[in-house]
Amino acid sequence: MSAPALALDGLAKTFGGLKAVAGVSFAVPDGGLIALVGPNGAGKTTLFNLITNLIAPDDGGVRLYGESLRGRSPSAIARLGLLRTFQTARVFPGLTALENVMAGAHRLVRASGIGQMLWLPGARREEAAIAARAEALLDLLGLAAFRDTAATSLPIGAQKLIELGRALMARPRLLLLDEPAAGMNPSEAESLIGLIRSIRARGIAILLIEHHMRVVMNISDRIVVLHYGHRIAEGTPQVVREDRQVIEAYLGGGAA
Repeated sequence: MSAPALALDGLAKTFGGLKAVAGVSFAVPDGGLIALVGPNGAGKTTLFNLITNLIAPDDGGVRLYGESLRGRSPSAIARLGLLRTFQTARVFPGLTALENVMAGAHRLVRASGIGQMLWLPGARREEAAIAARAEALLDLLGLAAFRDTAATSLPIGAQKLIELGRALMARPRLLLLDEPAAGMNPSEAESLIGLIRSIRARGIAILLIEHHMRVVMNISDRIVVLHYGHRIAEGTPQVVREDRQVIEAYLGGGAA
């Protein structure tokens, strides 16, 4: 059997005596979609930061398609095909929506520095191809009308979609999405469900943090529930919806 897209083995992190992540293990299958849910402070974003080595774990390990990520820098991990978005939208000020998405292709550029400075034909062709792909992604994201708009002037929901487009430009094998529906109205969140499904259809595995339970229940293969850094449940949406421990800790009796 092939290795899972992502495998966490006993991942742990303590801050000043507080166990933010306590020996968490689970896997994201190749092409699968796993949702990570839990109340605020459960350790979800900390787990993302451990996976991408923004902070170093105290214990445990992470493997991307069987390859250990221990000791690798966040940029090296991105080069392996693991890309992420952040809880707070991060767009580059001074750049348009199109330019922000194009920036995601920087690790794939083949033209030399000299070729780019002299604007040689090969560099021009590559730049045109990157721009065309970025425009196609803006169309997929429903943002084509804002291609030349300053990204920082757009609503937060649109900025989060731009950040997602920038990650897709890097041709990820695995995407970590940190609350992509935050700042979106119900209609935008509904459109996000279709967008994430279309990303999956491209064969990209996804690990998703999300508080919008309609999004989680509609797109997830399985759900992992964290509570005070501990994994307290894992299963299909229906199994997790009916888990008494989950209801008491997080869902409050319903997940519609």
